[in-house]
Amino acid sequence: MPQPLGIVDLVWKGRGIPFSPDSGKIKLGGMKNTAIPYGRQVGRAITFEPSEIEVKTVLEKGQSVSELYGLEEGELVVLCDTGQTYTFREAFLIDSITLTANKGGEITLKFAAGTWQEVVAS
Repeated sequence: MPQPLGIVDLVWKGRGIPFSPDSGKIKLGGMKNTAIPYGRQVGRAITFEPSEIEVKTVLEKGQSVSELYGLEEGELVVLCDTGQTYTFREAFLIDSITLTANKGGEITLKFAAGTWQEVVAS
C-alpha cells in the first residue's frame, strides 16, 4: 500500500522548528510557463517563480523571537516522512513576526527561496 505524505519536519539554520501539521505550505519554485496574451492569441514566456514555505509555530517559554527571525539568508531543510528531503540553500524570512496571544503565542513564519535540491530515500 502506498504511503502518502504525513509528517514534515522543518530545520532552519540547523534548528528544528516544530509547527502545526495543518499549517504547513510548501511551494517548490522554479521555471514555469507564463501566458502572454496579444490580440486574440496567447504566447508563453518562461519565467522563474520563487519557492515559498509557510508554517505556524508557537513561542515557547524562555524562547527568544530573535532565534526564529533574522534578515540574513540561511539553509532551510524540509524533511518528509515519505523519504523526500528538500534543501533551500539561500532561504530567507519575509514578513515580520506577529504573535497571536489567544492561540498559544502562534507565530507565522514565511520563507522565500530560489532553487532547491531534492533527495529521495526509499
